[in-house]
Order: sequence, then C-alpha cells, then structure tokens
Amino acid sequence: MKPMAPSTPIAPRVRLRAAAVITRPGQVLLHRAEGDMFWALPGGGIEPGESAAQALVREMHEELGAAVEPGALACVVENFYAYGGVDYHEMGLYLHAQPQPGSLLDQTPGPYVGAEGHRGLEFAWFARASLAELDLRPAFLGEALATLGDVPGHVQHFVHRDPAPAPTDQKAPA
Repeated sequence: MKPMAPSTPIAPRVRLRAAAVITRPGQVLLHRAEGDMFWALPGGGIEPGESAAQALVREMHEELGAAVEPGALACVVENFYAYGGVDYHEMGLYLHAQPQPGSLLDQTPGPYVGAEGHRGLEFAWFARASLAELDLRPAFLGEALATLGDVPGHVQHFVHRDPAPAPTDQKAPA
C-alpha cells in the first residue's frame, strides 16, 4: 500500500472587488444572487487595468442596466470568507455612487431584476434602520451602513473574517 502524501492546504483565492454604496434618503440599495439567502452591496470584480470607479459603472450596467455616477471612496474592506466551498481573501473598495438622472434606479421604486451571467439577481432598497435585521454580507455592514459617509472625506478601513466552520470528525465510523 502506497503511503499517502501529506495534504497541502489550499491558499484562499485573492479577489479585488468594487462595491457601490448607493443611497437615497434613509435607504440603501442591496442585491442578492438567485439561491443566496444573504444580501450584499452591488458590485463586482475589478478587471486588470480598470479603476474601481470604472468597475462599478460597468458592473451596474452589466448586472442591472442601470447608469450610476461613482463618487468618493467610502471604505476599504479586507474580507475573509468562504463561498461555494472556496476560501476567499477579498480586497474591497466601496465607493459612494448615485443613480444618473433618468436611470432605472432614479425613476422606479424597485425591486429590480438583474443578472450575472446565467444567474438571476434581485436588487431592492432597504431602510438603513432595518439593516441589522437582514442577513447582510460582510456581516459588519448592517451596523457600518448606518453611519458610512457621515463624515465627508473620512475613509474607513474594516477587516472582517467570517467565523470558521466547526471542525468535523474525520474518522470513519466504527
């Protein structure tokens, strides 16, 4: 019998993401993917050679067909999480953004239907006061979005680690 080689832990995937903090009086825009139970700020991956602002404009157009005007940097987020059985180390640049006049987000109250590839997306406005009641990812956002941007020019930095899953017993049943 051949001895088993020791397993090497798989390094987390590093991801650079731009997220939109789109607000209107007392509300913030969130989205979730079909099949997910949690909500998040809309956005997506930053492509090589692309600025965070350009990525945000592109992602909102691709996913929702909505035109937005990116604004100032709200916060930088180092997010460590697992999704779909893969560990991620995500660097997020969260930018304030506003719907362009006459755009979908400016003209209708929502909710809105979008898509990312073949996967459906749901976008909706939520009262800032009710964010603590939502399953929001990263989890600190429920509290942070209540005051994010209250001090003009102040950029916050967050480091968030999802709790590690409970260890499983690897022994075979006797």
